[in-house]
Amino acid sequence: MRDSVLYCIGCGPGDPELVTIKAINLIKNADIIFTPTARENKPSVALSIVEKYVSKGTEVRQLIFPMTKDITRLKESWKNNANEIAEAVRVGRKAVYLTVGDPSLYSTWIYIHKEIQTNHKDVEVEIVPGITSIFSFSAELKTPVGEGEEIIGIIPACYNLDRLKTAAECCDTLVFLKDGRYFNSVIDVLMESSFPDDSDVFIAQDVSTNAESLQRRKLVDIANNKNENNDKYFSIMIAKKKK
Repeated sequence: MRDSVLYCIGCGPGDPELVTIKAINLIKNADIIFTPTARENKPSVALSIVEKYVSKGTEVRQLIFPMTKDITRLKESWKNNANEIAEAVRVGRKAVYLTVGDPSLYSTWIYIHKEIQTNHKDVEVEIVPGITSIFSFSAELKTPVGEGEEIIGIIPACYNLDRLKTAAECCDTLVFLKDGRYFNSVIDVLMESSFPDDSDVFIAQDVSTNAESLQRRKLVDIANNKNENNDKYFSIMIAKKKK
């Protein structure tokens, strides 16, 4: 691990044993660890995954990323957080930034990285990939996400339902991330699309943690029992079009 370099580490989906060896070594040797949270004093999910690898005496700082669609507030938080990180790197500290899953897929890191590239060009960055909930979930199910010539669509929580209709028509597998509160609306769109009623739908909460729950059902069964759907934020749903 080199001084004056910012290491962004993907912590994986939740199981500490799914963290890479490279990530563990960097965490153990860090002087300071930055970890995202939605509000002050709220436990960091990323930190909870790797906490046992943090060495005694390592400073841990929580950075707040507010759960809001107010772009002005968001940009201000990204700028302030990037400034704080850059300051630590410039004084020669071995700095690590944590993120759940992989840094390149819908993570807070993406916004920090853009700020650093724009306003802190002197800060060197290295990115350590992590296992995503998509593939952890697939492994648990023992079901492939994609095979042969199948087209896969990955959709975040805050999507436009009109765009979802387009994705449902052209994709063989759709992966919905993060927010189970939207799943009822998703089911309605899939029922109206080219997804057959007997298409397989897999739903999970808290993938790769002790609180993990998994279910496999037919699309039509979920549509007829919406009150049973999960409504937790850390949820994932995979819908595979029946051929």
